[in-house]
Amino acid sequence: MERQALRDAVLRYNAEGLSGLYDHPKGRPPRRLTQGEEAALAAVILEGPDPERDGVCAWTRADLCRWMEAHFSKTYHPSSLTRVLRRLGFSRQKIRPAHPQRDAEAQERFKKRGSARP
Repeated sequence: MERQALRDAVLRYNAEGLSGLYDHPKGRPPRRLTQGEEAALAAVILEGPDPERDGVCAWTRADLCRWMEAHFSKTYHPSSLTRVLRRLGFSRQKIRPAHPQRDAEAQERFKKRGSARP
C-alpha cells in the first residue's frame, strides 16, 4: 500500500469510523438532456420522420443524433443515445422502412394476383 492511500484511509477512519473505510458510491454525471428535450425527442420518434423534411424514411440512432445536434445543439454518440432511448421506454426494434412513393394499389394487386401486370 502506498503512503498516500494509507494516509487517506486513516483520515477517513478518523472522520467516519469503520464505515469510512468502505467505498462510497461515486454518483452519476448529470443528464445532458432536460426533461423538455427528452419529451420532444420522444414525440419526434413517435411521430416518425418526414422523408422530405428529415431526409430519412425510418429513424436510426445516427439520424436521431444528427437531429438532436440540429435542434438541441447537443452531440451524442449513437451508442450513448441507446441509454437515453431505453430510459424513455423505447427498444431497438423498428418497423420495416417503407418507400415514400410506394403504390398501395400495386401492392394490393400483387397480393391478389402475384407479380402479374394489370
